[in-house]
Amino acid sequence: MGENDQKTIEPPLTELPIAVSEDGFYSGFSKHVALPSKIIVSLLIIWAIAFPLNAGEVLGVANATLIQMFSGWYIWLVGGFLALSVVLALLPVSGRLKLGQADDVPEFSRFSWFAMMFGAGLGIGMLTYSTGEPLAHLQNNPVIIAGEATALTEGAVRSAYLYSFLHWGFSAWAIYALAGLSIGYVAYRRGLPLTIRSGLAPLFGRHLTGLPGHLVDIVAVVATILGISVTLGLGVEQFVHGLHRIGLGEWLLAEDASASTAAIIVALIVIVGASTLSALSGVGRGIKWLSNLNLILSFVLFAAFIVAGSALLSLEIFGRGLFDYIVSLPALSFGGASSDGTSIGDAVAQWQLDWTVFYWAWWIAFAPFVGMFIARVSKGRTVREYILGVVLAPALMCFVWLALIGGTAVDLVLSGAGQGEIIGTVISDQLYATIAALMSPGLAYGFSILVVVLLLTYVITSADSAILVVNTINAGGNSEDHGRRHIIFWGVAIALVVGSLLVVGGLGAIRTAMIIGALPFSFVSALLAIAVVKAIWRDTIRMRHGVDCTSGADGDG
Repeated sequence: MGENDQKTIEPPLTELPIAVSEDGFYSGFSKHVALPSKIIVSLLIIWAIAFPLNAGEVLGVANATLIQMFSGWYIWLVGGFLALSVVLALLPVSGRLKLGQADDVPEFSRFSWFAMMFGAGLGIGMLTYSTGEPLAHLQNNPVIIAGEATALTEGAVRSAYLYSFLHWGFSAWAIYALAGLSIGYVAYRRGLPLTIRSGLAPLFGRHLTGLPGHLVDIVAVVATILGISVTLGLGVEQFVHGLHRIGLGEWLLAEDASASTAAIIVALIVIVGASTLSALSGVGRGIKWLSNLNLILSFVLFAAFIVAGSALLSLEIFGRGLFDYIVSLPALSFGGASSDGTSIGDAVAQWQLDWTVFYWAWWIAFAPFVGMFIARVSKGRTVREYILGVVLAPALMCFVWLALIGGTAVDLVLSGAGQGEIIGTVISDQLYATIAALMSPGLAYGFSILVVVLLLTYVITSADSAILVVNTINAGGNSEDHGRRHIIFWGVAIALVVGSLLVVGGLGAIRTAMIIGALPFSFVSALLAIAVVKAIWRDTIRMRHGVDCTSGADGDG
């Protein structure tokens, strides 16, 4: 290669200045991001509290319209994310690249790394849906709708787990992995700020220092707040049912068996107060130790189900479910159902909207938060180690959890031992009902307390991680200066969003708001995936020609 050829290959962009205030209340923060984000979230809170009926109606109409229009987009987008993750991990040229400089080593051990990823990403959902999802699909799923299996029979177990694994499997974690990879790649290799807009730098370069970058970060903040609100909403409901199970009073539940308004307020004060205190302590202290604690408590609960639960059936469910899932994954990833005018076709299409499309929207809304958080704790790992660690390990843990905890509940239901007590209660209470049907009253009481504590650690870990991520985005990628007053603001804001929407319309209202908020970020997610592919491709060319791709004079993407 000649000297003139080498000069045509520019080094990557290594500076993306984001203007922040130098003094006052917003010192160290970007007013262009922080203020609009706070205004949007505050208006949502005011609307939900002051005009609850109007808020419920508008959210319902918007949800029905958007989820119908963009269902195919969500299905194909998430399928594409999974396929791209596999390619990037398997290709030697991309897999060996490191998120960082050549001599960088991981900050956290693999145990702490995995614990923080699992706790921030899916911990709360797993406690609610470990029993709730298999039992729901045991009663209704596309195979049952098509008449190929009968609800609440052994013949429905296999299809119930196929769809349970789909929703909690590799696809969900591929969404997180690509979001985090796009941010971590340019942050640790090129020194760009640890924020969402930086992930798009390989596509848009210095244009992201202005309005386009501000808009991207604002969309990410709002999506994060709405995504974490769904998770906290689930956590609050299950936390309240746990308190009721251990005898703290009938005042905790309303007439419809949902959490009462008073219980929601008390639970949010406890949960968000603890989360805010943990966020103030930073990632290396509060979040790390809480993540390790909740993983240890998870193993204790897991071990109890191995001893007392349906371990052999669960092992069979895991094996068959994993086989069915892997074989069916390509078709399920790119096979969107559509209404065809028949009762079966319409019912399958509606089921996919209610379940699969909802989940993909939920994971996408969570992507800026979980993606940035995973990027924050993944410096020094190779692309292959990162993708395998983020996509495979937590997903397999979810499968084992669903098979053992959910399989025990399924066995109790099919045998008749827990038919009324488990199926007959709300999803937030089904894990406690399973424990009550499985163990003696004394043991059940003790393990119900353990679940309450475990749930609290997961809720706190998710909330404090979200608060820190939002603060980091608002601070232009600076994760060191915590901004105590702003952490407190976002803690209160999250509590008010969750509380107001729970009171307005329960978990349905929070889910609806999240799906609407996830749509704009789904387009950002697609651009992030394209950007990281371009960044890796350009870096392989640079390395081939001896051009520095981790530092040097500013160039292109």
